[in-house]
Amino acid sequence: MQKQLFLLGCMLCLLIMGCSNQSDGEQNNAEDDMVTYESETGPVEIPADSQRIVALSNGPNVFALDGNLVGVDEWTKASPLFEEGLADVEVVSENDPEGILALEPDLIIAGSHMENLDELEKIAPTVIYTWGKLDYLQQHLEIGKLLNKEEEAQEWIDDFSERAKAVGDKVKEEHGEGVSVSVFETDSKNFSVFGDNWARGTEILYQAMELTMPDKVQEDALADGYYSLSLETLPEYAGDFIVLSEMGAGNEFMKSETWQSIPAVENNQVIEFSTEEATYSDPVTLEHLLAIFEEGFLE
Repeated sequence: MQKQLFLLGCMLCLLIMGCSNQSDGEQNNAEDDMVTYESETGPVEIPADSQRIVALSNGPNVFALDGNLVGVDEWTKASPLFEEGLADVEVVSENDPEGILALEPDLIIAGSHMENLDELEKIAPTVIYTWGKLDYLQQHLEIGKLLNKEEEAQEWIDDFSERAKAVGDKVKEEHGEGVSVSVFETDSKNFSVFGDNWARGTEILYQAMELTMPDKVQEDALADGYYSLSLETLPEYAGDFIVLSEMGAGNEFMKSETWQSIPAVENNQVIEFSTEEATYSDPVTLEHLLAIFEEGFLE
């Protein structure tokens, strides 16, 4: 009888130890599922494989890397380039923390200029980026690091940079080494010209393709990223080619003598697209615009 009780006691001890080890193992696995991301505001503990991402910023980069998005900002959702892929993703805002909480995110991406950042950090690990602190390629690489897809992001960067430069070389070969291009945006009443880092394809044209920015554009738009113009002053900023980002359908200005007298317009060297499809500098948008530029400059 004593022998049986001894054996029973041993079995109970083993069972308890096994349960304890299993519990410890589950705890360790949970801890292993979290990694430290070195953000611009300091280290942040984030999931190693985020399954529910709310991107108030950099949503297109997350989308390009097949991140598991459950919420994005209204501007990302409005882009026709992401319409189909984000059909089931909710529109969210930093001004509605409760709406974000309802999505049960395990990771939030936000901009440093946004409100309620303290509230967002209470909901889920929150990584903050300052717009313009990194260039468009570095920013995509950071999102790659954040999603544990750094190698994939770097491969795209290397490949895209090579292809875009090749297109630029072809453009200069066909139109001259110093061929210049201006990037205008208009809603038919108001006009702007852009520097080299304000989306609308500027990063591709000036940085990747290495095309020339007119002196007047460089003087007035390079530092701040953009410069407001009037219709009458457009010719002063026009390059050999014009890239025109259009907001809305109005184009009455195109009938004006001022517009019609610009050499790029006379030579049919105007490349047009909708602003909605050009407001980001992520891989999906950049690939789309590179194809437009290749056709517009070379075909």
